[in-house]
Amino acid sequence: MKNILILGAGRSASALIDYVLREAGLHHWSVVVADFDQALAQRKIRGFEQVDVKAVHLDVTQAGERRRLIEQADLVISLLPAHLHILVAYDCLEFKKHLITASYVSNEMYRLSAEALNKELIFLGEMGLDPGIDHMSARQTIASIQAKGGKITAFRSSTGGLIAPESDDNPWHYKFSWNPRNVVLAGKGTAQYLYEGSLRYIPYYRLFKEHRSVAIPGLGVLEEYPNRDSLLYREAYGLEGIPTLIRGTLRYPGFCDAWHALVTIGLTDASFPIVDSDKLTYRQWMHAYVGRHSSGTTEERIAALIGVPVDSEVMYKLRWLGLFTEERIQREHGTPADLLEDLLLRKWQLKPHDKDLVVMHHEFEYELDGKKHCRTSTLQMKGQDAQDTAMSRLVGLPLGIFAKLVMEGKIHAAGVNIPVIPEIYNPLLEELEEYGVKFVDMDRVVEEA
Repeated sequence: MKNILILGAGRSASALIDYVLREAGLHHWSVVVADFDQALAQRKIRGFEQVDVKAVHLDVTQAGERRRLIEQADLVISLLPAHLHILVAYDCLEFKKHLITASYVSNEMYRLSAEALNKELIFLGEMGLDPGIDHMSARQTIASIQAKGGKITAFRSSTGGLIAPESDDNPWHYKFSWNPRNVVLAGKGTAQYLYEGSLRYIPYYRLFKEHRSVAIPGLGVLEEYPNRDSLLYREAYGLEGIPTLIRGTLRYPGFCDAWHALVTIGLTDASFPIVDSDKLTYRQWMHAYVGRHSSGTTEERIAALIGVPVDSEVMYKLRWLGLFTEERIQREHGTPADLLEDLLLRKWQLKPHDKDLVVMHHEFEYELDGKKHCRTSTLQMKGQDAQDTAMSRLVGLPLGIFAKLVMEGKIHAAGVNIPVIPEIYNPLLEELEEYGVKFVDMDRVVEEA
């Protein structure tokens, strides 16, 4: 094998492209980076003139060019929006090409597993940060506890793409380090998890209100809200029968209550267009959400709608976004989520020298030799600036390392998988440590026999 195709050159692609091109130079591989924005792809490959690499334009929805590029590759790495992976997957099956993505594996993708297995193709999803490094680090620790005879009774895992304290200069304590659209639409659906032997379901409209506090060593207390369906990982993690299993997302204190306000108002709704939205000011847009029979200023009526005082911290955050200004909305016929995303892109943009911060924190409660233990495992990494972000590294490096192992013939896990297999996570975590991806572990006895 010698040909790699990378689909997508966006925010999280930089570290991946750099890693793959360095390895391509050593192994004499050929690389194609394809993106709708060819100029962006071209910028991402600068400095690698001695490598056999080219940047090309690709509209992935156009089957002809997409299929031509995939047919010429041996391995495809897709950083496209998650719903487009399946188009790529069908082509990879037809042309017998391996496929790696960082996205959650959909049910539709899992249905391709038997065919991929029969064709000895490696289709690996959830190989990034969260999901990805979380799976690998958690599964390795769980295996080590179980190998000693320990019985795990609770597992909690949470990750956050945050802003480093020295670059935190807004009241939301947040800036974009990954796909803004995914941030705006985060948490859609119902979160599911296990708590002390009981199933718990939290619908979207309550998700950001029902957060808990998590103490992060060296950083302080953060907020965590439940992330998607934690129940999917009982079997994958080897935790069948565990009473408590929760996966969550981390934010700085105060974020969740303010985001809950945006959800309550209706600003994260992507289901309908606002006709002639470009003729409205932000204040007029907000006024359109208040009740017909309420009274007072627009701000007072919005505060009543979301159940907070008009002088509250939540309302201060909404004002800071510019939601009550007379500025005219620029987008025509946008959905509420579109308009909110446009606004946040201006307010939460990383400045050139800003540093992002990624935090991953696992908590394992287990019983061993008649004692109850609590083990924590924590990763913290800062980016260098707005281009070389921790988020890009922690999404891109696992993809790049796994791609190298596949190209070298060191991975044999055919079919549709996620990285919870020792053949995958042991060499990945070992090499990631060389790039500073190192967990700090603490283990203490919480109850003697």
